[in-house]
Amino acid sequence: MRGRGRAGGPPAPDPEAPNIEVVEGEGLRWIHIERPRPADRTWLEEHFEFHPLDYEDVSSRNQRPKVDEYDDYLFVVLHFPRFDKAVGRLNAAELDMFVGPDFVITLPNEPIQPLEYLFERCRTREDVRDSLFAKGPGYLLYKIVDDCVDASFPMLAKMGNKLEVLEDEIFEGRSAEIVRDISNVKQEIINFRKIVRPQRAALKDLERTKRYIPEGLDIYFDDINDASERIWDMLENFKEVVEGLESTNESVLSHRVNDVLRALTAISVVVLPLTLVASIWGMNVGVPGEGSIHAFWIVVGSMIALLAAMLWFFRKRGWL
Repeated sequence: MRGRGRAGGPPAPDPEAPNIEVVEGEGLRWIHIERPRPADRTWLEEHFEFHPLDYEDVSSRNQRPKVDEYDDYLFVVLHFPRFDKAVGRLNAAELDMFVGPDFVITLPNEPIQPLEYLFERCRTREDVRDSLFAKGPGYLLYKIVDDCVDASFPMLAKMGNKLEVLEDEIFEGRSAEIVRDISNVKQEIINFRKIVRPQRAALKDLERTKRYIPEGLDIYFDDINDASERIWDMLENFKEVVEGLESTNESVLSHRVNDVLRALTAISVVVLPLTLVASIWGMNVGVPGEGSIHAFWIVVGSMIALLAAMLWFFRKRGWL
């Protein structure tokens, strides 16, 4: 049953109906269930005999990346970075997968663009579907994971461009304004590392498993591991770069504060003797030259000479 949406609009999907998309070919089924709901779990339980703990893992949102091997299927949990525009930050999108002798089931808890793109190509293009499905579930699993892992590289490239822009802006006099930008990029790198770090072990486990993955595919999964290590190396490099930029920016800010303090200190030191002279001759007691216009100009001239001497001395010492 499907309910009706607004007048003139498409019918609204029935929340009680399973949201199952299936592509079949070459004796293999790819079942895609985005954001699985209780109705989807019921459908899976009716058609597949997976372990109850795996169903619980699919429903849970706190799973670590892992590969569980059973007698008749594989259960794989992987995390991939996804930029959430609603909150403006990187979050982990979880992808749960069941792999059997004639099926691959993908259950992302959030839309994953490369996965959706690959599924749509298989659904609409028979040549792509046949070329992927003819090689068995292991190759389809490889293609799914490889596309999702490779999607991290454009994100890392944008992150690298941000760091380059920040480096230029630090020395263009915008140190105070880019403190927040540095903090945001640093948070992105931390979130990215939190997603990638535990996944490295899961990808190594996936490479070592032999169920539904023929020996000829070992080199393909090894390539995924190489890509994962490159991603980690780039994140390590970005971490060092952003820490260096943060330190440099703090040094620039401190240098500017020191310049201001040095100038203020010099002004205070220069004005202090002049204030002392003016205070002495301004006392309400008898002082030499009191009431004489010539004494006034002598005191003023002495103050100007003292000021010039102090400025010359400070410049000679490099304090100004």
